[in-house]
Amino acid sequence: MPTLLWKISVVHLATIAVFCYCFRINVVPEDNPDIPAIAKYFSTKGRYEEVNPYLVEDILAVNRSILQPPSAQCREIHLTAIIRHGTRYPTAKNVKKMQRLYDLVKSSASGQDSWLREIKTQWTMWYTEDMDGRLVQKGVSDHKHLAVRLSKLFPSLISEENLRGGLIRFMTSSKHRCVNSTLSFKAGLTELWAIRDKEFDHAVNDALMRFFDKCTRFVQEVDNNPTALTEVDKFKRGAEMRRVEEKIADRLSVPYNAITDDMAEAAFYFCAYEFAIRTVNSPWCQLFDEVDAKVMEYANDLKQFWKRSYGYDINSKSSCILFHDVFSRLEKAATENQSGQQVTEAVTVQVGHAETILPLLTLLGFFKDSDALTSTNYATQTQRSFRTSHMLPYAANLLLVLYDCGGGDLRLQPLLNEKPVTFPSLTDQRASVPLYQDVREHYRELLNGCDFENECQLFKHPAEV
Repeated sequence: MPTLLWKISVVHLATIAVFCYCFRINVVPEDNPDIPAIAKYFSTKGRYEEVNPYLVEDILAVNRSILQPPSAQCREIHLTAIIRHGTRYPTAKNVKKMQRLYDLVKSSASGQDSWLREIKTQWTMWYTEDMDGRLVQKGVSDHKHLAVRLSKLFPSLISEENLRGGLIRFMTSSKHRCVNSTLSFKAGLTELWAIRDKEFDHAVNDALMRFFDKCTRFVQEVDNNPTALTEVDKFKRGAEMRRVEEKIADRLSVPYNAITDDMAEAAFYFCAYEFAIRTVNSPWCQLFDEVDAKVMEYANDLKQFWKRSYGYDINSKSSCILFHDVFSRLEKAATENQSGQQVTEAVTVQVGHAETILPLLTLLGFFKDSDALTSTNYATQTQRSFRTSHMLPYAANLLLVLYDCGGGDLRLQPLLNEKPVTFPSLTDQRASVPLYQDVREHYRELLNGCDFENECQLFKHPAEV
């Protein structure tokens, strides 16, 4: 397996070189004029640093104060890490939307604001369709840095000895951005330990990391079903979005009918991508204030809710195959450990997509609000827990850490984006680290059922909420 990120083309590498990513040291994010005021609302287009702001000051910092073993007697015996790819270019579909907005601004916008003059006279449309979601240099850094931080958090598991000994396993989706993220994660470790005499394989497994493509019922009833996102369509035609579009039109001095919901989305993309890829507080960001950004975030959350999460039962059930894979690995580690053997797979690193992590989080019951997200309850959802900006930035990760606390006391700790979370509705949490057998009992129905083949068969009835 070559060590270079050979699937990133020369032209992309050239672009990467121009827009190299730098971290500002000793700058508090709130006081940094280079960070857009609306950056915390970028949903799945957001930086990992907005979820963990202390990383702006030190990208290799780990927050040990919130991550403690259940007790001093506990030792880590296994870690599963399911990780989203790093920062990427926009997809070809989104580049087309962005190009249409850019053309409109260049030809028709007539406002006199300095930021608009900057777009019209200095800013050049540099996004091209052939970029199509590929990993950028910041995405390489995302995974290299994450690898180093996780090795600091779990030094007995993510160690040079375990890597060389084949006890760390790597798996990825087949998409370029995921393969290159996996290569970057491995490079973070081999560079950390100056390993030059050995290379480490990874497996491409779309059945696990892109299960959503393989689930016929999900594809037919949700993904390819125009009526599945009715609530999203209604919201895009509703009063909140219309007000955002009108404010954008006013700021550009163009007719109201020139700014569609696609145009508003494209403008939001410009601000988000310029920041994520180039660390630039772009003039495009001036098209939104915080009120607008919250509406745009809700529109994206609404889409994710109905297409990947609680909106339809099949959304989460499509992840049954990954759910069983994770728990079978935990069970194997637990069994090996209890029989006095060495755990043969100390660490599993699985790199996929936001669409990989969100259905699994949903199946496990995380971030479920009392009311479903709909087109009409935006005003009452301001305190919702379902916030993709918090859950699914670039390089988002779900970690499951299995501890042996002695005397057959095994405990399982879940973390999201390096922060402990608690399994929903599990009573005895014991500082977020419940007994492993209690977790298995809590998910007993899923462990005994939740069969991917059965769930994903195409039934005749439409998708049900």
